[in-house]
Amino acid sequence: MPDLLESADAGRRNRALETAYSAVPLAPKQAAPASEPVLLFHHVSKWYGPVIGLNQVTLELRPGITGLVGHNGSGKSTLLRLAAGQMKPDLGRVDVAGVPAWTSEAKRHIGYCPELDTFYEEMSGRRFVQAMARLVGYTQAEAHRRTENTLELVGMRDRADRPLAGYSKGMRQRIKLAQALLHDPELLLLDEPLSGIDPIGRRESIELFRELSRRGKCLLISSHELDELEKLTDHIAIMASGRIAAVGTLTQIRELLDDHPLTIRIASDQNRMLACILLEWDDVVGLDRDDRFLKVRARNPRRFFQQLGETVLDRMIEIQHLETIDESTQDVLGYLLSGK
Repeated sequence: MPDLLESADAGRRNRALETAYSAVPLAPKQAAPASEPVLLFHHVSKWYGPVIGLNQVTLELRPGITGLVGHNGSGKSTLLRLAAGQMKPDLGRVDVAGVPAWTSEAKRHIGYCPELDTFYEEMSGRRFVQAMARLVGYTQAEAHRRTENTLELVGMRDRADRPLAGYSKGMRQRIKLAQALLHDPELLLLDEPLSGIDPIGRRESIELFRELSRRGKCLLISSHELDELEKLTDHIAIMASGRIAAVGTLTQIRELLDDHPLTIRIASDQNRMLACILLEWDDVVGLDRDDRFLKVRARNPRRFFQQLGETVLDRMIEIQHLETIDESTQDVLGYLLSGK
């Protein structure tokens, strides 16, 4: 697997991500074959006493970025903890690079950033990351090198000597990411990594995630920051009630929701006539009109647009404006989680 981090260079701030250092793990990592998913959930269920946390989940992830979204209690954290090998499924299997996620071999492939953090608050960020490297088993010299490289990568090298107790939420997020990257894992599990980070830091984090994806990493990112998640990736897994409600690109998911009324804004040179025509269609479930636009709610979007195209050509209606206004992750998520 390609190395990840460049040697530390104090004279180059805001440098581009380039080459990496040579890794010296205690034992060689065997990368997953190209045909094998980096992360595999196969009919996985998990109970907490009488409460079901995950229900028959099947999911395959390969290199790239996948966003994980869902309401609180939907099963996102359970899924991430199972993927990180922190617990075993009650039914099914969870594999990382072809081996069970809870084994020591699998953990060499996993970098995990939980949503909640518990640090040794009196430590500096630098000492904490270096201690994590030593716990992995690296020599003191190698632990120091990896610490400096990961701190540089996450933008904390010049601020890492302050006690963790005085760090902002964004700085704590970066330190968590640094410790997750120490051993150059193939799979990164990030639970709310954009939470609490200022806009500039968020943009830098998004660029870092994209760069890691370009280098062949598999990233699973749980986030409530849906607008930012849309900027990062269009591949989404939506969870509801312990199940995967949908997975794929937003366009693919939206095309499956024929019963979900789509909102379309239309302007034409004959709005009154067009409104009268549209109100007669079975797929139109609502229509509002103002001075310029018609706002239409329609089921079966593909059929609606085909019929609209045929109608405007037949009636010689000039369409001046046409847009869908609820195609975002938030809208698709809201519908899927509404219990319909």
